[in-house]
Amino acid sequence: MAEAAEVSIRQSDRRLGWPRPPLAPRWMIWVPQAAILWALVYGWLRVSWAIKGAPSFGPQHIDLMYFSSWTAVALCAAAALVAVALRVAPWHWSLLVAAWAVCAAHLVACPLLLLDIVSALLPGLGLPFSAAGFFSRSGCLIQGVLVGASAVAFRRRWCSDCLFCGRSSVTIRPDKPSRWAMWGAYAAVMGCVIRLAAQYLLAFGDLARHVSGTRLVVEALIFEAGFLLAGVILPLALVQRWGRMFPAWIPVLACRPVPRWLLLGPAFVLSPLMTCYFSITLVKIATDALRGTSAQTFGSFPPAFFWVAVPGYLLWGVGLGIAAIGYQRMTRPRCRICGF
Repeated sequence: MAEAAEVSIRQSDRRLGWPRPPLAPRWMIWVPQAAILWALVYGWLRVSWAIKGAPSFGPQHIDLMYFSSWTAVALCAAAALVAVALRVAPWHWSLLVAAWAVCAAHLVACPLLLLDIVSALLPGLGLPFSAAGFFSRSGCLIQGVLVGASAVAFRRRWCSDCLFCGRSSVTIRPDKPSRWAMWGAYAAVMGCVIRLAAQYLLAFGDLARHVSGTRLVVEALIFEAGFLLAGVILPLALVQRWGRMFPAWIPVLACRPVPRWLLLGPAFVLSPLMTCYFSITLVKIATDALRGTSAQTFGSFPPAFFWVAVPGYLLWGVGLGIAAIGYQRMTRPRCRICGF
């Protein structure tokens, strides 16, 4: 039955029109349309802000990095044009590259969303939060994700042997983590350790002065616990057996499979946001140091803290993404259509 379904998929002439269910998954139909619609709606909002003025974005004064006013409108226009082209144009590798470039531009534009999430969950830490900035950055991120998903659908339409799993050849699912995935996980843990070392060796006194009051102490402890969970437990779970099967000592869940997206979801959200945000931060502190404006950049913390902590964060984000890709390849379920 699986072989017959695969034959019917291969025999469908994809050049006559966009493949529709049951020859293709439903998301391949609605994602390009959603990308076009979202780009138009979000673009209309950016046009209105460019003409009438944007709302206040709090102490940070910006919502998107590198894109504001009419450049943000141009980003939305690029997203709409690419989404339309992915929907109607024939295969060409340059179109796929352009789509991924537009997707990456959206990710570079909204790394401050990482701070929004932390400040919304733990308001006592004192991080700046703006509702308008949060929703604007969220809209930008959703637009980038929709463009990226449309690019995946475009590649599957023209280059894959199976539209449901996206394979272009017979794939072999690894039964253990790849060496590069292991190195990625260990690099993420090392980045977390470097960040903690910077905190307790270079800026402990400054951080202690910021933590006062019972509520703030509790939130700081929650932050540290989440810090260790995302920086140590999550990367190691992506490459260890207990990240695929719950250990025997855990009640109720003992020896049951770990839902793969329980790990992949946080990893695929944190990794690109951390990588984009701290790449930009590292460039900023380097340029400010060359210009002699480090006092405004470093604030009340010593410059050495940032020179150690920011590369640690960057190593953490990149390593986490590498480990997550390895985990995704290893835990990918067998395709119900083609059987691979």
